Amino acid sequence: MLYYLFSNIADSVSAFNVFRYLSTRTGGAILTALFFIFILGPRIISLLKVKQGRGQPIRSDGPQRHIVEKQGTPTMGGLMILSGVLVSTLLWADLSNLYVWAVLFVTMGFGAIGFYDDYLKVTRATVHGFSSGLRLLAEFAIAAVAVVCFMWIGDKSLASSLAIPFFKDVLIYFGPFFVIVGIIVIVGSGNAVNITDGLDGLAIVPVMIAAASYGLIAYLVGNFVFADYLQLHFVRGTGELAVICGTLVGAGLGFLWFNAPPAMIFMGDTGSLSLGGALGAIAVAVKHEIVLMVIGGLFVLETVSVIVQVASFKLTGKRVFAMAPLHHHFEQKGWKEPTIVIRFWIIALVLALIGLSTLKLR
Repeated sequence: MLYYLFSNIADSVSAFNVFRYLSTRTGGAILTALFFIFILGPRIISLLKVKQGRGQPIRSDGPQRHIVEKQGTPTMGGLMILSGVLVSTLLWADLSNLYVWAVLFVTMGFGAIGFYDDYLKVTRATVHGFSSGLRLLAEFAIAAVAVVCFMWIGDKSLASSLAIPFFKDVLIYFGPFFVIVGIIVIVGSGNAVNITDGLDGLAIVPVMIAAASYGLIAYLVGNFVFADYLQLHFVRGTGELAVICGTLVGAGLGFLWFNAPPAMIFMGDTGSLSLGGALGAIAVAVKHEIVLMVIGGLFVLETVSVIVQVASFKLTGKRVFAMAPLHHHFEQKGWKEPTIVIRFWIIALVLALIGLSTLKLR
């Protein structure tokens, strides 16, 4: 909305041309989402405390200290994040860009699934939400719509192919079957962030790091000059996704203010599913799907730890980790929560830098 307002004013007052620049609008999106959550955050937390009573149910099979220390903390903090993302995107993004609407569709759709799951957990006072099969089916449907949209918007051959990092001209063409690849990336990303969200502040900072990384990628890939110089696949229109990445960073910073240890609120599935889905959708849109496995490598490690633990126990009756996901393993080994969280943040930052290095190594 502000994009159109300032664009019209710029025709008369040249100083307002600055608001046509993607970098300016991305900065504005970050600050808008940040201050929106700063202002409304305390009210949302108070409302959720009243509505939820005893807060998020704590798993009895998890670390025992969580039952004592985290009991009564409200969940659904993802509502704060989603509201900041939505408002900021509507204000600063070019709303004629279909990539923006497709990514918003995934973000809000996954958020709705997570919200319903959180709602069932809170109202039933159980750690179990609705059927995992139905949940995955809903995620597949939302992701499929977004991927089909990406394939319809973009260049048909590129949009239906999987780009390989480090090789400037290598594309694996899937044709219409790329829908399956895109679904796997988006749904996998959403659930990987969901698995990682287990300690105060653990998931939100790696999400911000990944969002900032993909904001840069979207900016470069969507600009023909930069894409040509770096020998990247140019995807017209995806530069606008830098604005959404900015809203994720700003909303994440605002949420972290309230989620820092000891957390005043948890993001819940409402936040983790939507944030992961958004990252996956952006990765598919800008044709950097495989790079997401590097930049979001922390989420991959957490997910793999669960898969390995379950497979090992079913096949051999033995556990590889003291507890899964991986962050709980280190808790059981005696690491303090802030130590785990900060070290995982460092790992996420290093992996993001490695992932960004693929932009030049071609």
